[in-house]
Amino acid sequence: MTQPPPPPPQQPPQGGGFGPPQDQPPQDQPPASGPDLGKAPQPGYGYPQAPQAPQAPQTPPQGAPQNPPQPPAGYGYPQGAPAPQPQQAPPGYGYPGQQPGPYGQPQQAPYGQPGFGQPGYGQQPGYGQPGYGQQPGYGYPQQTMPHPPQAGHPGGKKLNAQMLIIVAAVVAIALIIGGGVWYASSGKDDGKKDDTASSSGGTGGTDDDNGGTTSGKEKAPSDPSAKVLFQVPAPEVKNDSTVVVSGSWLTDKAYVKSGIARIVGYDRDKGGELWKIPLAGPVCQASRHVTDDNLTAVLYQPAMPTKADPSHGCSQIALIDLDAGKRLWTKTVKTGDQLINFDNITLSGKTVAVGSTSGGAAFDVSGKLLWSPKPADSCYDAGYGGGEKLVAVRKCGSYDQRQLHIQTIDPKSGKVISEYKMTEGIEYASIVSTNPLVVAADVGDSAGDGSGISDFFSIDSRTGKLRTRISAPGEQFAARCEGITRVEACNLLAVGNDRLYLPTEEHDGTGKYSQTNEIVAFDLATGKQTGQRADAGDGYTISPLRMDGGNLIAYKRPPYDKGGQVVSISGTGFKETTLLQNPDTDAVRDVETSMSPEYSEFLYAEGHLFMSKVYASKRSTVRDKEYLAVGFGTS
Repeated sequence: MTQPPPPPPQQPPQGGGFGPPQDQPPQDQPPASGPDLGKAPQPGYGYPQAPQAPQAPQTPPQGAPQNPPQPPAGYGYPQGAPAPQPQQAPPGYGYPGQQPGPYGQPQQAPYGQPGFGQPGYGQQPGYGQPGYGQQPGYGYPQQTMPHPPQAGHPGGKKLNAQMLIIVAAVVAIALIIGGGVWYASSGKDDGKKDDTASSSGGTGGTDDDNGGTTSGKEKAPSDPSAKVLFQVPAPEVKNDSTVVVSGSWLTDKAYVKSGIARIVGYDRDKGGELWKIPLAGPVCQASRHVTDDNLTAVLYQPAMPTKADPSHGCSQIALIDLDAGKRLWTKTVKTGDQLINFDNITLSGKTVAVGSTSGGAAFDVSGKLLWSPKPADSCYDAGYGGGEKLVAVRKCGSYDQRQLHIQTIDPKSGKVISEYKMTEGIEYASIVSTNPLVVAADVGDSAGDGSGISDFFSIDSRTGKLRTRISAPGEQFAARCEGITRVEACNLLAVGNDRLYLPTEEHDGTGKYSQTNEIVAFDLATGKQTGQRADAGDGYTISPLRMDGGNLIAYKRPPYDKGGQVVSISGTGFKETTLLQNPDTDAVRDVETSMSPEYSEFLYAEGHLFMSKVYASKRSTVRDKEYLAVGFGTS
């Protein structure tokens, strides 16, 4: 886990354009089908584009490393927000001494009748929210800002020539606001389809409260060589601001991607536009989970931002049908006569849940309100983790005596099933997985790298008891979570087989100047490493994407002269099988390496790999073509 830079710019080396020269594409022009790899691919439907990781040159400069290091990962605390209070030495991590009351109430009453009111801690804006010392950037409703990179390589490596180029490029970025990364998942959701968009971690296998396993669905093709299926050009952003375009999903027929105030479904093989859902404002956050009938949920702004009013807040909750391409309903929640602006959204079973510093709310997919903030609450639901189960991060106490309650709740009634109370003073926590239940936290702000992780907590979701605590020093491991406002925004990690899979930080490879890393596994019952290790290979960097039953799906970011790979790693023997191998041509590689697991959304399923941006910004003057998304596929 390294010191976080802002989401990097999308500027591959000059002259390495992806596809033929083109004018500004019309906004509604459909994308072309996949090109002959001997030719530059044709552009697709024009759409947003976000800041990207700095690119490696096509040919390393003389004396420079042959395998340039990747930009450091991790998101820091938002600028303009109060820093977390230093923690005292924890006296131990226990569990509640008595069965907690039903959800959202201090004693016995369940979440009860829908009602609106002022939450106990809703008077002041939350960290990173408009009004807390900083105005949000244009088009961006949440203010989670990573710190600029430090002058050093991950793991304390010395700067080399390539790193100096990368650091210089990153430092030159204008104010950019950090984002999350999502991955496709084939896990189960209460016995139904889960996470086709999905989670940085998802639990593979059966619902046995310990992440039981099943065989994987992803099979290696006879030829893993992939070609470019289509690409989605970036839209025009008229000024120097940045607009959020969070959200991507993959169904049996469509690749779905959020654009600027719209959600578009594309034919996942040819790229033709299947449908388009217009919205009043930009999508702020999107659920990474999907119901069995391909419904998902998003948060969006009620109007397009302007310079005069850069953020209208994320008050609009919408249910989206990914098959029909329709918005089924839009809901809002109020405290008094004020709309609540929510920070995060998730889905578990048939329940859409949203959290904020004003409290949490939930709706059935039919649109029925299940619960909302209560005036008498002395605690509030900062956010939820979804998927197989529904878990709340509930904040109680004053700012200087904060205590987090990790509550597994019934998604239909809101009743608390179990509760684990974290030691007072831990200000933020992230839900890595709901089954098995794994929580990440930066205890005492000790990670020191902005990753949001110093420790993982494996919790029994039936009893609320701590199973084990896993130390994950930032200088050793590269996973990260952004639990300040978005409690489910974790990436570069996965959970399955009752294990936690983490990538190590980059270190020297066997080749001259090369860097590499590994994925290692921790037992969630004992907290100890299992001894399993998946090597990236010299010059590659490997990152977990998701579970596939009992197998782990991972992406290998390539060196300067190779294409990236998707591999399946056996959950037992850790044997690696190549599922997809991207082209190594300069033009294709430039676009692939402009998107990274740290700062982009990655989806893989059935021989299809999609990468997309989470921000749209003013187009670079040094690139004639920029892309929101690109799709790769095997034969």
